[in-house]
Amino acid sequence: MEETMGTTRRALLLATPALALHGAARAQGNYPNRPVRLLVPYAAGGGQDIAARLVAEPLRAALGQPVIVENRSGASGMIAAQALAQSAPDGYTLMLGGSGETAINPHLFRGRITYDAAREFRPVMIMVKVPNVIMAYPEAPFRTLPELIEQAKAAPGRFSYSSSGIGNPQHLSGELLNTIAGIRTVHVPYRGSGPAVLDIAAGQVQFGYNSLASGLPLIREGRIRAIGVTSKERMPQLPDVPSASEYPPLASYELVNFFGLYAPTATPDAITDRLHAALAAAMREPTLRGRFEEQGLLVQSMSRAESWAFQQAESEKFGRIVTQANITIDG
Repeated sequence: MEETMGTTRRALLLATPALALHGAARAQGNYPNRPVRLLVPYAAGGGQDIAARLVAEPLRAALGQPVIVENRSGASGMIAAQALAQSAPDGYTLMLGGSGETAINPHLFRGRITYDAAREFRPVMIMVKVPNVIMAYPEAPFRTLPELIEQAKAAPGRFSYSSSGIGNPQHLSGELLNTIAGIRTVHVPYRGSGPAVLDIAAGQVQFGYNSLASGLPLIREGRIRAIGVTSKERMPQLPDVPSASEYPPLASYELVNFFGLYAPTATPDAITDRLHAALAAAMREPTLRGRFEEQGLLVQSMSRAESWAFQQAESEKFGRIVTQANITIDG
């Protein structure tokens, strides 16, 4: 009798992992059977929030469940990123993340960051690149980017540029230009894009870096001159404005923000593959692509592997810029 009970117990112990795997497979097969949360690291109305709301409906249609956009702003995006890192890897909590949370914060807040971006979550898909537009005061003594660089070399520190804050892609765009062009321009950080752009139009700073959406109305009114974009490709809304890299000494120059859909690292492949397929199909739809392009967002078609490789390469680039420029944030 004891031998029979022992044999039964051993059989149950051996069967437990298989039963667990069977249960997980069934859960994946039923995914999703309840609403999906889509975390946004910033307040409503910003670029990532707009992108999240643009993809929520096509994801809902593809998955057959509500996709609820939840703004979890604060701490330079780290509150939402920490929430994602601590969530169950079951596909029911996702994040519409950007370069800040995934590729810049690990370098900018070294020693104080509350999650490990490289280990704790992975991109399901990098959806868009977000170039910056190099915007100049119309009465500045330069009309083109090469003229700005030539004059900045002749008078280091003469020109100031605005951005929407310290350590973000706008700021880092300026620091990368300083490094590659061999110039010294002075960074003037603002609390948000609005005042950063308005002070270019007012001549308080000679130029600046900001998103197309922030500056396009003033560009169209002639109150700001667009002299370059920070992506390798030109922007559809500004076809006559060259990419900075078209100027031969800046051939290696490129700095963009990016947005993507993120899940915890341990999320099963069956779930992330389904999410990727749904998102890729949505991003091929012409109307949705057009709505992204209206916001100055360049739609991408990256696989999961390409998305991961891109994020890692961008993180290394941002890390070099932060170190070379000795950028720190107090508090």
